[in-house]
Amino acid sequence: MSATEASAEITAESSPIAVPGPRSAPGAAPPRVPLVHRAAAELVGTGILVAVVAGSGIQATRLSKDVGLQLLANSTATVFGLGILILLLGPVSGAHFNPAVTLAEWWNARRGGAGVTGREVAVYLPAQVVGAIGGAILADAMFGEPLVKWSTHDRSTGHLLLGEVVATAGLILLIFGLARTGRLRFASVAVACYIGAAYWFTSSTSFANPAVTIGRAFTDTFAGIAPGSVPSFIGAQLAGAVVGLALVALVFGRTGTAAAAATAAAGGE
Repeated sequence: MSATEASAEITAESSPIAVPGPRSAPGAAPPRVPLVHRAAAELVGTGILVAVVAGSGIQATRLSKDVGLQLLANSTATVFGLGILILLLGPVSGAHFNPAVTLAEWWNARRGGAGVTGREVAVYLPAQVVGAIGGAILADAMFGEPLVKWSTHDRSTGHLLLGEVVATAGLILLIFGLARTGRLRFASVAVACYIGAAYWFTSSTSFANPAVTIGRAFTDTFAGIAPGSVPSFIGAQLAGAVVGLALVALVFGRTGTAAAAATAAAGGE
């Protein structure tokens, strides 16, 4: 078995959203991808994701004055970009790019399922936030905008926060539902499609990601969010993650044997 195959398999066993790879021989225990590489994947992946979101937002506003067309362009670019990033970096880090997903996976591990450790959480979260900020700055640089200009786009109203709860809960339900049912091979398509849909069916346009929310505060463009709105948005996202985990338990039952079965099935697909 090659090093690439080993890396893909062991990541699939430890992360609900990793893209599964070939299984090793019974009893084999290939080493985990080194944490430094996983952190780099999370930083780069989150950075590119925010660059896609912010950059396509800037491009859209320059090409059209129609807000509907702007959102269509922004959401389409995000769907394709996110799908590719999950497909590419899933075998390395699990392609979280999202503190809410990382924390939910850590909680899942504490309850007896597959997931990241506390040490990994402490590395993943800063990498995601730094990557998100870097991605926003990169997008501004590519389009000749001020590198750092705080957004003035206020998003603090109650109905937008409800939209974030719904968007994040649905994302967590989808990711861990795929893990429980052994359908991780569809993660790159399913997660990207869900986010694309949530752009349109939620009032908040589905940030659903605390790191991305922080990054988008650094750009005063179509995709930005005012710094004063960031804490409430993150609170809504974390609440949504809790709701999503509760829905996973309600729909799929306890973590234990179901998660183990899903992991085994995913490793063999």
